[in-house]
Amino acid sequence: MTGRSDVFALTRLARILSLMALVIAALAIAGCGSDDDAADEGAGSTGEIAAVSVDQAAADLVPQAIRDEGTLTVAMDASYAPNEFFDEDGKTIIGMDSDLATAIGQTLDLDVEKQNVTFDAILPGLAADKYDIAISSFTDTKEREQTVDMVTYFTAGTGFYTNAENPTDVETVADLCGKTVAVQKGTVQQEDVEAQNEKCDKPINVEVFSEQTDVDLAITSGRADVALADSPVAAYAVKQSDGRLASTGKDYDSAPYGIAVNKDNGMTEAIQKAVQSLIDNGTYAEILEKWGVSGGAIDESKINDGVE
Repeated sequence: MTGRSDVFALTRLARILSLMALVIAALAIAGCGSDDDAADEGAGSTGEIAAVSVDQAAADLVPQAIRDEGTLTVAMDASYAPNEFFDEDGKTIIGMDSDLATAIGQTLDLDVEKQNVTFDAILPGLAADKYDIAISSFTDTKEREQTVDMVTYFTAGTGFYTNAENPTDVETVADLCGKTVAVQKGTVQQEDVEAQNEKCDKPINVEVFSEQTDVDLAITSGRADVALADSPVAAYAVKQSDGRLASTGKDYDSAPYGIAVNKDNGMTEAIQKAVQSLIDNGTYAEILEKWGVSGGAIDESKINDGVE
C-alpha cells in the first residue's frame, strides 16, 4: 500500500466516524420528543415531495394550446392551511393543494404557475379564462358543476371551533341560532349557516370574511362565538393556535373536494388522469401524509361526482 492510499484510508475513516457521530446526535435530539410531537411537526412540514415522472398517457390528453404554452396556471386562495397557505416568506404558496398542483404539472409535463386569488373570485375568474384550473378546497357540488368541471381528489366534512378561553358549546348547525358565527365568503359553510338562519327563532349573526385567517382572528379576538370550516382546516387551525382555539361539536356532511377546470379548455380528462396516476403511484398518499390529512384520501378520482 502506498503512502497516498494510507492517507486516503485514514481520511475516509475519519469521515465515517464523523458522520456516525452526527447521526447519533440527530437520533438523540429526535428522542427528546414524543411520537405525538413528531406527528404534529410532520403535519405542516414544508419539505419537498420527490419529483414525479411524466405519465405520457395523461400528458397526451393536454390540449395543444396549453401544451404550446407549457404552463398550467393554477388559482388558489392561500389562506386555508393546511390545504393552501403562504410559507413564512409571505410569498411562496405551500400546503396539500399546492403540492398536488406541482405533482399534477410534473405528471403532465407542464410547468405550474400558482396564483393567489380570493376564494369567491376563483370560479368567476376560471370561467373567464384567467386560469386553467383551480385547486382550493372546493367542495364538488352540482351547483358548481354548472359553471366548471370538477375532478375529485379528497373528501372532507365541516368542523366547528371556538375560543378556548370562552368556549361556545355547539353540537350541530341547529345550535348556531342566536350566536355570532364566522365563515369565509363563498364557502359551503356560508351557505349552511345562511340556510340554518332561515329556520332559527333567534337569528344567527353571520360574520363573513374574505380570508380564512380573518375567520380565525374573529374567534381569538372574541368578535365571533364559533367558526365553521372544512374539517382538516378547522382541525389545523386549532392545532396551530397555541391553545387559543378549541374544537367543538361533531364534523358533518363529508363530501368530495374537486379540482375546478374551465369547461372550455379541454383539460378536464387530463387532470383526472393525472390525479389518478398520482393516487396509483403513491405520490398522492405521500402528500396527504406530509400535511397530516390522510383521513380524507380517496381511491378513485372522478369527474363531476358532486353532492346536491
